[in-house]
Amino acid sequence: MIRETIFAILAAFVISAVLCPVVIPFLRRLKFGQQVREDGPQAHLKKSGTPTMGGIVFLISALCTSAFFVRDFPEIIPVLFAMVGFGLVGFLDDYLKIIMKRSEGLNPKQKLLGQLIVSGILCYYFLEIVPGGNVMRIPFTDITLTLPWYIFVPFFLFVLLATDNGVNLTDGLDGLCSSVTVLVATFFTVVALGEGSGIAPVTGAVAGSLLGFLLFNVYPAKVFMGDTGSLALGGFVAVSAFSLHIPFIILIVGLIYVVEVCSVILQVTYFKATGGKRLFKMAPIHHHFELCGWSETRVVTAFAIVTALLCLVAFLGL
Repeated sequence: MIRETIFAILAAFVISAVLCPVVIPFLRRLKFGQQVREDGPQAHLKKSGTPTMGGIVFLISALCTSAFFVRDFPEIIPVLFAMVGFGLVGFLDDYLKIIMKRSEGLNPKQKLLGQLIVSGILCYYFLEIVPGGNVMRIPFTDITLTLPWYIFVPFFLFVLLATDNGVNLTDGLDGLCSSVTVLVATFFTVVALGEGSGIAPVTGAVAGSLLGFLLFNVYPAKVFMGDTGSLALGGFVAVSAFSLHIPFIILIVGLIYVVEVCSVILQVTYFKATGGKRLFKMAPIHHHFELCGWSETRVVTAFAIVTALLCLVAFLGL
């Protein structure tokens, strides 16, 4: 499986790196430009018009590469479905943003409905088709849990929705979501290879495709992934963790996603409770660091370093 995974990483990287110079001008001709929030950091206003929906690139790259392994490694099917399903929800969101010329596309209820539909299908798949799909391991212990369906279903839906939205919120700076998630994908790849799990080719393909995309997504970004990419990656992270029976590990390797979500929740709660005061200068928290004087590249580098160290910690817990 090691050879197949290495091939997947290299092939996905090449496809992604070659597609970007083709897709970016195409998106620019279609005027698929990013609509930047006026209430966000003023330095971001110059990014308005930068081609978005670039997540299509690494989605195509990962899907095309993984297609060679579906027959021999059927375990990758739910991971691919999660990427495509959540990616379609993100695509609709991005498309409406572009057509309506506004910073928001689908309203929260519409987006949640789409995510719930995809999550519900995946939940059924893990319960009825995946052998031991409801078995969970607790990091740093020898405890293994087999959750009954009435606990597994709400737990599964919560983890998928929380992770998907956490990854989505992380996509706010050039290369931030890509840098963090390529490390998480690499972690899953190493774990999958070590345990002989059949998802190694797809996790490797995602890592390779993100590396190719990062060539054009780092500061100053020539293309943004949009919700098409960030929601697809959120589904990838959550379903990969469930496929390896280690969903709790997301709290460690995906701590950046967790902090991003919590910063928004805390900001809104504190704002309402205090009648307009703010806990952070801006949420999600990466904007807080920006307004504290950190450059985009410094924030991205710091978050990526933290994720790399947390991945090492997570290995100790397996």
